[in-house]
Amino acid sequence: MPQTKTLGEAFLRNFLGQAPDWFKITILLFLLINPIVFYISPFTAGWLLIIEFIFTLAMALKCYPLQPGGLLALEAVALGMTSPHMVMHEISANIEVLLLLIFMVAGIYFMKELLLFFFTKLLIKIRSKAMLSLAFCFAAAFLSAFLDALTVIAVVIAVATGFYSIYHKVASGKEFHHSHDHTADENLHDLTRDDLEQFRSFLRSLMMHAAVGTALGGVCTLVGEPQNLIIGDRAGWDFVNFAIRVAPISFPTLLFGLATCLLLEKFKVFGYGAKLPDAVRTILSDFEKYSTERRTKRDVANLIVQGIIALWLIVGLALHLADVGLIGLSVIVLATSATGVIEEHQLGKAFEEALPFTALLSVFFAIVAVIIEQDLFAPVTQWVLSFEGHGQLWRVFLANGILSMVSDNVFVGTVYIEEMYAALNNGSISRDQFDLLAVAVNTGTNLPSVATPNGQAAFLFLLTSALAPLLRLSYGRMVWMALPYTIVMLSVSLAATLFILEPATQLLYDTGWIHHIVEPAAAAAAPAH
Repeated sequence: MPQTKTLGEAFLRNFLGQAPDWFKITILLFLLINPIVFYISPFTAGWLLIIEFIFTLAMALKCYPLQPGGLLALEAVALGMTSPHMVMHEISANIEVLLLLIFMVAGIYFMKELLLFFFTKLLIKIRSKAMLSLAFCFAAAFLSAFLDALTVIAVVIAVATGFYSIYHKVASGKEFHHSHDHTADENLHDLTRDDLEQFRSFLRSLMMHAAVGTALGGVCTLVGEPQNLIIGDRAGWDFVNFAIRVAPISFPTLLFGLATCLLLEKFKVFGYGAKLPDAVRTILSDFEKYSTERRTKRDVANLIVQGIIALWLIVGLALHLADVGLIGLSVIVLATSATGVIEEHQLGKAFEEALPFTALLSVFFAIVAVIIEQDLFAPVTQWVLSFEGHGQLWRVFLANGILSMVSDNVFVGTVYIEEMYAALNNGSISRDQFDLLAVAVNTGTNLPSVATPNGQAAFLFLLTSALAPLLRLSYGRMVWMALPYTIVMLSVSLAATLFILEPATQLLYDTGWIHHIVEPAAAAAAPAH
């Protein structure tokens, strides 16, 4: 590293470390411009801050967004765009998500042997890339309908990281074990740079299929996404009622989403279609054989224990026996106790992946606090509510979809369901119209938000994970690979909102699957804070 000649140059080199100089200068310009714009127009400054924060996310491979995004958030608080109290309020309101990240992701870390065991067999047995992609997408959708999307994406990241580490070990000249292995030598000889790039592309496509799957499944049920619980609470719907009411939109979108998965792999477009290189398949197959041959009784016992804990995880989350974060903490306690992990430094490794993202998400809630304080979404909300009936329905869907592409979908969903709830209570809309709008809010926040990583926490977690730079999965590449899904999911769900939702809901009323709710269910609920 070249020596710095002046103290000023030293400060610049230290600022944001190894990030490119142009990126450092851009962040400094943001920090200089924001006070000026805020003095002229706080509303404009608020939207400018959102754009700047999205820029830091887009440059995640150049510099982790926590530092530049955190500087922007600190400045926003210092300027009075929001207050520390409001930021703390947003963090407190989302404490379940933060605890989920801290404990659940760490809990998944202690189950990685079971995950690698299961998914390695799946990868070796299913040779068709299209079928494998469909399996990943459908499994993520199914699990996300009952579990949290962040939990599902954490599992997929753990699996992909395991695959990559096995490949990297052999490609680096290391072996699975200390004794000499001629097969490992042959695999190493066969590996090429093209194999690495193809393997990266293979894993990237699986990760994106799974990530989109979490959105396809998360929209379907009451527990699929955090905002679903809020919407269901305001509407007074139970699990079955919620699933039936959103089915006219969620079901056709799920089918078209899965069909899109197959078509992308068949036609090999938008970065999809790469197959597992033969040399890498051989490595993974050899690893599976090696692991099986040398598996001890203690290893088998660990797998059995992790399998039992996995069942507890699924049942606990599906039945909501406790908050997600607390179930994650129970997984840590059970898994470490049963497998003999009792030293502090062994536990610390499990938290390395999630804690930086937990801090980043807290910074993101500061940006959300600015959105609230400056009423940045107010013009869109007022415009939507100025319409009535069918015209109001599809506009609510689109407004939620577009805003969820730039902001957190949980926040957008919460804002809009509270607006609909207020309109119901003051008599502006009927109860039946409120039910239709609640479906539009749910599907609008869940489906179009796949367009960008900042739309959903699961996508943002994938972008900022340690796996992303290994697979060269940047913000722009995620947007590009999500584009066909975005187009299909937005088109199908919008068409369903326009042409299917109302007649299908009426049919459900007529056949007795659901019933008209005369009294506002929200009247018994506490107002949102």
